[in-house]
Amino acid sequence: MLTLYVDAAREPQSGLSAGGAVLIHHKQQQQIKSNLFYTTDNHEAEFLALIWALKQVKVAETSETIRIFSDSKILIDSLDKKYAKHYQPLLEEIIQLLTPYSLVISQWLPEKENHGAHYMALQALKKNKRPS
Repeated sequence: MLTLYVDAAREPQSGLSAGGAVLIHHKQQQQIKSNLFYTTDNHEAEFLALIWALKQVKVAETSETIRIFSDSKILIDSLDKKYAKHYQPLLEEIIQLLTPYSLVISQWLPEKENHGAHYMALQALKKNKRPS
């Protein structure tokens, strides 16, 4: 089983966004972060963060079951319904990335329980904002 905690951070004035994730596979934890470039809103950043995180999972790491945790209610609700009014193209990409898994479990959790992924996203965003 693969467990994925994911979060996005966004700078509202600039639209600059970043993603953070904690991957747990075979009792091994990996913390990752990346810039997501510019987004129109925080919801778009959350969808892009999950797309990015799923692309980080190596083929050898895929398993029959993936558990996805996020503090974004719209992301989790969209995964459950397989519908996102304003983000359907991003959701379709996520669904495609989830096809190797026979079981996908997605669950919303409060922001205070998603510290690892949140911290990674904030680190990437702060690093990106520093003057060169």
